Amino acid sequence: MSSFPEHWVKAPIGNVCKLVNGRAFKLSEWSDHGLPIIRIQNLNNPKAAYNYFNGAIEDRHRVENGDLLFAWSGTPGTSFGAHIWEQGPAVLNQHIFKVIFNRDLVDSTFLRFAINDTLDELIAQAHGGVGLRHITKGKLEATEISLPPLEEQRRIATALRVHLARISSIRSDLRDARDLGSKYKDSILDAAFGETDRNKPSAEFTLLSDFVDEGPTNGWSPKTGPDATGALSLKLTATTSGYLRLDEAAVKRLYERPEEDSRYWLKPGDLLVQRANAMEHLGAAAIYDGPPLTYVYPDLMMRLRISDSNRCRYLWRYLNSGAAKRFLRSRATGTAGNMPKINGETLRSLPIPLPAGGNFAEVVDRIERNFADMDSVLQATESSASALSLLEKAILQQALCGKLGTADKADGSAADLLLEIQNSSVSDSALAKSSNSRLASGNSLRKAKEIDMASRVRADVAADHLRVTLIGMGGATSPRDLWRKSEMTIDEFYKQLRQEMGDGCILAGAGQDELVIPDAS
Repeated sequence: MSSFPEHWVKAPIGNVCKLVNGRAFKLSEWSDHGLPIIRIQNLNNPKAAYNYFNGAIEDRHRVENGDLLFAWSGTPGTSFGAHIWEQGPAVLNQHIFKVIFNRDLVDSTFLRFAINDTLDELIAQAHGGVGLRHITKGKLEATEISLPPLEEQRRIATALRVHLARISSIRSDLRDARDLGSKYKDSILDAAFGETDRNKPSAEFTLLSDFVDEGPTNGWSPKTGPDATGALSLKLTATTSGYLRLDEAAVKRLYERPEEDSRYWLKPGDLLVQRANAMEHLGAAAIYDGPPLTYVYPDLMMRLRISDSNRCRYLWRYLNSGAAKRFLRSRATGTAGNMPKINGETLRSLPIPLPAGGNFAEVVDRIERNFADMDSVLQATESSASALSLLEKAILQQALCGKLGTADKADGSAADLLLEIQNSSVSDSALAKSSNSRLASGNSLRKAKEIDMASRVRADVAADHLRVTLIGMGGATSPRDLWRKSEMTIDEFYKQLRQEMGDGCILAGAGQDELVIPDAS
């Protein structure tokens, strides 16, 4: 994080919060009624389905509206992060911390922003592989956040809510624009191919089996692994969009390499069709335009070959049209819970509408001209979305290093705030009852004292360390300036200060917020 104002302090998250992990529910404990179980998907998507628990639950695992939760396990970029719960009474699943803190001293919205501002740092230290990873409690507790006085926290949180609400509204408009662009492309294909109604007198069709030169043939899926040195194979992701991807996320390395004359090697111009996937992607088609003898295709795809490039492009566009998708999906097989599939016979029976005069190039060129126009609009939309994300990040960074102009001298010192946080520690049993205590009191946001601070060992310093430091500063200064000069942590400083004031080495000055040595008073 960038530098922050002098009246702010840095503190480890563990000095500000108590982290309570959720309960590990067994599948046998799930129910169709009772309290909803909060899992990570319920934090990222309010519409995600719930499992329920209808048994006895410890108070520390209960969640009420306003509780701050932190998901610490999952996929980087999608799973991790702090959330304020607003979906009613619930119980907390494992892999999520309930974040308990003193609401009289720390603003929940500011704290959520501050914790989420550390996510890149936390994810970089997360344990696990490329997929599932987890942030340890110790790492989270040791990660520092910058903290201003409470009233400034609240002003920053309010400003951020306003700015981010505007950004969210614009982002929603951009999503709508992308959706409209996708629907426009669908309408272009519908207009180009019409309905595959074979009862129309003017419609001319042929079956896919008569349209292609070779195929469909299924691919090959031998074992893969991180230490494999064989051929490269496409993943389903490589063709799901309707266009070929060959980036790292779309390919994998096999342990084996087929012979050079193998039918599994892809050639430029091969047309690939997904024969198994989620229903919305079933039948997705893309043309392979990579190098020869480099990639093979998996068993979940079928390959078609057509020597005429215009006919190939025509079939590719038609396979991605609404008419072809409806035909294939209506004939998909698969039991509930399994991936829907189509077989070669189904694909061969697909009726292909033929253009007037057999002019495949004219139809495809018209489609691609219209697509190019819409793609330029969608590209501008994507650029705007990227700029919006950068703006959002910049606003958060400015806010969380004190550059939104929200400071007020009347707020006091964050160092004093941190000391008050430390002095407000309570027992684990009281922390565990935080949600119920707030619910019962009716005034919990102002009354809860919910922080369990681990006492820290004071640095090995002389008994009159602060007095000597104060003399070097001219014999009088503010507690904040003395703390900075002392090179001690905030809790070490106040322990030492109380000791030296008790011994008479340092006195409170005549001026407000002033410390002096006895002979300087």
